[in-house]
Amino acid sequence: MTDAPGATGPRDQVADLLGRLGDERLGGAERARLIVDLARLLVSSARTAGGRATFGGSALVDAVAAYAPHVPVRDLLTLRQHHGGLSGADLAESLVRAASRVTAGIGAAGGAVASAEFAAPPALLLAPVQLAAETLAVVAVEIKLVAELHVVFGQAPLGSRAQVAGAYLLAWTTRRAVDPHADAVSVVLLLGSAARRQLRQRVLRRLGRNVSSLAPFLAGALAAAELNRRSTRELGERLIADLRRAR
Repeated sequence: MTDAPGATGPRDQVADLLGRLGDERLGGAERARLIVDLARLLVSSARTAGGRATFGGSALVDAVAAYAPHVPVRDLLTLRQHHGGLSGADLAESLVRAASRVTAGIGAAGGAVASAEFAAPPALLLAPVQLAAETLAVVAVEIKLVAELHVVFGQAPLGSRAQVAGAYLLAWTTRRAVDPHADAVSVVLLLGSAARRQLRQRVLRRLGRNVSSLAPFLAGALAAAELNRRSTRELGERLIADLRRAR
């Protein structure tokens, strides 16, 4: 689960944008611009693949599964360097705080984009795609958090990129830590089982929260930011508690 080496086609460009949207240093205006770029690329990617540029539940679940293996995950040394030398529980808490700020920033940026769209009604036709882009960006940040919390507690699973991504996707879906001693679950197997329904429900729940960003003016930005922050923090706290019990 690392960055794609070169962003050439729409699929690679989407993975690149998701990585950039997860950067805590981004300003609000830049993040809003990237959300718009991501929405446009999702449409382009769907058309390139021969599909319709629509993003219902199944399409969004497919997108989450497709990009999960491309979420960049830092090793323990890099994590400590990026968080002031912290380790253990202190490092885990710092990761949760940082991820919560990022998803809050994505919600606020999505609200800013929606506010601009209310000033230009024809742009509202892109609202479903914008929500898909926001949701995909938030899920990418949270999957990265799930993965890096496992790294902090020394419980990262082994396997191919797809298998490890599948295991982390399952952990994100169930809000439970991965068993590092169990066989990693591949994305293909995950999406071919009953877990796909659970993943769909989790993704749609996240999509529903992001609808608040479409409220006019600053109300949407503030609501989406707070909902994202609380949801990401809750995920992180549940994973930390689970990973501590598994040690």
